Amino acid sequence: DEGRAMQRTLDREKLTEDFIAAFHYLKADGESNGKVAAVGFCYGGGVCNAMAVRLPDLAASVPFYGLQPSSGDVAWIEAPLLLHYAGLDKRINKGWPAYEAALKKAGKDYTAHIYPGVNHGFHNDTTPRYDKAAAELAWGRTIDFFKQTLR
Repeated sequence: DEGRAMQRTLDREKLTEDFIAAFHYLKADGESNGKVAAVGFCYGGGVCNAMAVRLPDLAASVPFYGLQPSSGDVAWIEAPLLLHYAGLDKRINKGWPAYEAALKKAGKDYTAHIYPGVNHGFHNDTTPRYDKAAAELAWGRTIDFFKQTLR
């Protein structure tokens, strides 16, 4: 698929730095209340986790089926996390037990939801993996989380 081929050519470190620069821009914007959060899907979910590690003043992070940071990096996370995982996603979910153990050990503020019977990308309504019920439940939880953390 063309999208995956293109992703393999991208400089992931540069992309992460671009997202961090965008965070600082938004935080300093005169229209901002100073609270900036991140939400991302698939690769963007991993970016959300990376931003939580790198940005101590990130107000909240909501990765959807994102690659987890290393256990050693979890100590740097200050933002509350709302984590969404697809129950059938073996590739991403294999990192969840270590991530959860590190979050617990470090006393981090997180809530995780694993949606049974759905695949990675369940929120993407342009693919056969889309699951309307799981997507709507996860999005409702995300909006509620942002209402709590961004006020």
